[in-house]
Amino acid sequence: MEDFVIVPFEEKYIAMVVEFEKELRRQEPDTYYWEPDEDYVKALTGSFSDGRFGGAVSFIALKNGTVIGRIDAVIIAGRSDPSCGSAYLDWICVLKNERHNGVARALLDALRAELRLRGVSLLVALMAQNDEAQRFYRSVEGAAIHDEGIWIDL
Repeated sequence: MEDFVIVPFEEKYIAMVVEFEKELRRQEPDTYYWEPDEDYVKALTGSFSDGRFGGAVSFIALKNGTVIGRIDAVIIAGRSDPSCGSAYLDWICVLKNERHNGVARALLDALRAELRLRGVSLLVALMAQNDEAQRFYRSVEGAAIHDEGIWIDL
């Protein structure tokens, strides 16, 4: 039986999410290269009233009142697909000490269900290169690995 719950990431959880971000860095200091500082908190808080985030879909995993995982996606609004039938998986992360307990899968299931409710039929993601992430993505039901992604600096 799961000892965590998945809930939509709402503004009231910001302080808890910041603590999650800090804990990520404590557990994996060589993985995350920026700190969740005052500017981050301000920007994150502002995102809840900023119209640019209208297509954002985010969930968190809570265990005993603590955030242990987070998933973020955005519905792609482009004129090439005016039905907005695609979304981009921006981030999925679970605290290292909470991995392999179904948290990432539960986060992804919640995201997929919400995206389907919003008329999205395809979730696109860049695949992290670490072994844990590779195993996870390869195990996702209905997933197929396609072309490599590119990042273009602007």
